Amino acid sequence: MSGKTESFIYETSPMVCSQEMKFEIEGDTVKAVEILGGCPGNLIGISNLVAGMKISDVIKKFEGISCAGKPTSCPDQMAQALKQYLARRK
Repeated sequence: MSGKTESFIYETSPMVCSQEMKFEIEGDTVKAVEILGGCPGNLIGISNLVAGMKISDVIKKFEGISCAGKPTSCPDQMAQALKQYLARRK
């Protein structure tokens, strides 16, 4: 692990309640994420769950989750954000 923490900000789809996700990433691990907007309790819970997880594990668990008949959700947006982060890092 590099020990270097990188910040990454992602603007979510207008189809979800949250507006923005701010990540702190070290190597291939999500150190922290702050989610602006949305359902506070659920999003704090999700943020706490992913802290310390490998990026690839978060993507596997969250990608494709829908919400209220919409094709995406806050967890899916987190997966999309992390996929974008990985693509930019290459």
